[in-house]
Amino acid sequence: MNSSIHFQLAMFMLVLIVCALPLSAWITRIMTATPGRFERLLYRCCGVDPDTEMHWKQYAIAVILFNLAGVVALYGLQRLQGMLPFNPQGLGAISPDSSFNTAISFVTNTNWQAYVPETTMSYLTQMLGLAVQNFFSAATGLAVAIALIRGFARHSVSTIGNFWVDLTRSVLFILLPLALVIALALIGQGVMQNVDNYKTVQLSEPVIYTQPKLDATGASMLDAHGVAVQETLSTSTQTLAMGPVASQEAIKMVGTNGGGFFNANSAHPYENPTPLSNFIQMVAIFLIPAALCLVFGNMVGDARQGWAILVAMSLIFVFMAYLTNAAEMQGNTALLGMGVDQAGGNMEGKETRFGIVASSLFATITTAASCGAVNGMLDSFTPLGGMIPLWLIQMGEVVFGGVGSGLYGMLIFAILAVFIAGLMIGRTPEYLGKKIAAYEMKMVSLAILVGPFLVLCGTAVTVMLTDGKAGILNPGAHGFTEVLYAFSSAVNNNGSAFAGLSANTPFYNNLLAMAMWFGRFLVIIPVLAIAGSLAAKKRLATTLGSLPTHGPLFVMLLIACVIIVGALTYIPALALGPVIEQLISRH
Repeated sequence: MNSSIHFQLAMFMLVLIVCALPLSAWITRIMTATPGRFERLLYRCCGVDPDTEMHWKQYAIAVILFNLAGVVALYGLQRLQGMLPFNPQGLGAISPDSSFNTAISFVTNTNWQAYVPETTMSYLTQMLGLAVQNFFSAATGLAVAIALIRGFARHSVSTIGNFWVDLTRSVLFILLPLALVIALALIGQGVMQNVDNYKTVQLSEPVIYTQPKLDATGASMLDAHGVAVQETLSTSTQTLAMGPVASQEAIKMVGTNGGGFFNANSAHPYENPTPLSNFIQMVAIFLIPAALCLVFGNMVGDARQGWAILVAMSLIFVFMAYLTNAAEMQGNTALLGMGVDQAGGNMEGKETRFGIVASSLFATITTAASCGAVNGMLDSFTPLGGMIPLWLIQMGEVVFGGVGSGLYGMLIFAILAVFIAGLMIGRTPEYLGKKIAAYEMKMVSLAILVGPFLVLCGTAVTVMLTDGKAGILNPGAHGFTEVLYAFSSAVNNNGSAFAGLSANTPFYNNLLAMAMWFGRFLVIIPVLAIAGSLAAKKRLATTLGSLPTHGPLFVMLLIACVIIVGALTYIPALALGPVIEQLISRH
């Protein structure tokens, strides 16, 4: 194993904790403060009473309606793009199925992109549509997490806060300032920020390439044997895309969104030009999820509870980062079997300016969080190297996870952990002085099982139908893994992909859009139901029989629940994909 993984991982965790500490104090202050004059003026203009709180059902309805409005607005913006300003390239309207998929994708914090952004989206669509939803989707997750924390912190009340207040504060006082600071840092590293026309530049020497020869109708011409005729062409110019990249990149990372301005995402030199910009982006992905763990401890009145959650996340993440790096450093076993020198590890699909360590670390971070940004081609990872990011997604992305969604997902597993512990010792399970009863466990079961159900059913349906199989360009185990990864990514709102799957078709666009929507909100609704139930309960005094939920024993129990639930659910599917691919490549 390359020794630089130890240094990079240690430096990353150190910087992350140092930055998360003051941020957690700031978020706690913002989300517990009394509205000031500016806030009250803003709420008055919007017709919102900040002093009126919501029951969990009212909170859930507000969440759903707000996000539905976002889907309609973003869909309309894409369909009307050709008639709207800030479109110097004259890009036309986007197809209905792609618009539908993209609208749901960005509203659900998934940012799945089945298109080439720089040749599809105008500046107006990128800034007013995609970037705005990057803020709103992250703020939605943060608001739901804060509502759940209030459920633990309060007792004998029926309300969990006001969604409109939580949303506003998340955007104005948390996400916007962080995105501004990160955007300026990225600009300092050379990330582009403009609204210029695309540039056509002269190449130092012509580029010669081949492509299928087309007839007058645009169809490929075939020879006498039915094989596509190829024609040789050359070009001496290249068009370079411009755009407001740094501002998009900042909220893409700090909001754990992941959608890139360019098709190459964070592997593109205009999005991620230097090792330092790469490090900044990695820290930005985990920054709010790490801080929210400490916010949890602050708001429930016991900082140790937040640290326990943070330590559990960190231990799983570090272990998975080492596994991914080790798999990539071993090289491609198929090439090793052919006598190809792989002493430097598997560099296929990786940027030379980052190398294997930074690429494998980035891949682990972006899939442990629900970000989906990539600085290398995940489809080119080794079978086991690609399996770790896939498995991190399938765990529900609770290893730091997305903004808000990581914390409330891990707290769901924490409730499961205390329930199991209660069964083992014959006591009624309690967490932070709240009894965990049948209602909470029904909601926990729903929140945990909805993801695997959607992923496995979606994958099974796809590999059985003709339209689904038509998009699989790689046969065998790897093609199955690409489909499994697509549905795992969509349902768990990650957005990264094994790019060998041809997914920009009406079948995939519509099916994955539904997977994203239900994967997001069929988890949020039971989480809010748990918040409302816990807030109404009385707080019990801690006794000698209470399970301490801040020590090493609880941390290990929590990790075991996350790993075992993920393993038992997905191991059969993983065995059909990356595991069997690894075994085949060795023979």
